[in-house]
Amino acid sequence: ALGEAADMNHGLSFIKQMNIRAGEYEDLKDSDVVVITAGINRKPGQTRLDLAKINISIVKDITDNIVKYAPNAIVLVVSNPVDILTYAVQKFSGFPKNQVFGSGTALDTGRFRYLISECCKVDVTNVHSYIIGEHGDSEVPVWSTANIAGKKFKDFYKMYCNGDCTCKMQEIENEVKTAGAKIIELKKVTNFGIALSVRRILKAIYGNENSIIPVSSVMDGSEYGISGVALSLPSVINSNGIDRIFHIDLDETEMQ
Repeated sequence: ALGEAADMNHGLSFIKQMNIRAGEYEDLKDSDVVVITAGINRKPGQTRLDLAKINISIVKDITDNIVKYAPNAIVLVVSNPVDILTYAVQKFSGFPKNQVFGSGTALDTGRFRYLISECCKVDVTNVHSYIIGEHGDSEVPVWSTANIAGKKFKDFYKMYCNGDCTCKMQEIENEVKTAGAKIIELKKVTNFGIALSVRRILKAIYGNENSIIPVSSVMDGSEYGISGVALSLPSVINSNGIDRIFHIDLDETEMQ
């Protein structure tokens, strides 16, 4: 933490003035938001689930101190495996479910939209699509509602890309699912993409934006009959945390 603080402080002359330092748990007092990124990084060939036992013990200690010093804070979990750790933090803390959530498939959704935009040669901001479910191998790309400026992806591809999109869809799905592992293999860690997705979530909280972002939260049975796990669904994010969760109409394949 000391090294990270020093490294960031050296860049302050290029941005606006702020106070960056390594602190203690006592410094959490009266925080509005606490972001948990602590944990062992995933190594090449290692799955997110391999990290679970080690990182659960780490977040348990952090959670105990959040409860002690910042019981009203929104808690955003970024450490992997994010769904398991989000569930653990919510249970350890006893906080309301809207107050504890994970970055979930926000980054996966960003990757999904980027790859669709590259395929169709359009600005990524005009692509509307979601990855839901687990942040991992069983994540679900929701092709049935994926659209570009209101036109369904399949129709757009057929009209403007001159061909059947089935193979391209499978290619995009595979690339989204393996993106993290490939980046880790190339540069040992993923950092820029996840940092930008977390920044987006924090902006929605602090700006009380009511932005729709797929984040991971503990399911209570009201969504698709699922309970007892944390999964990502499009959620309205504002200064209260998760304001509400949207139920997407999935096709038969996506439901499975």
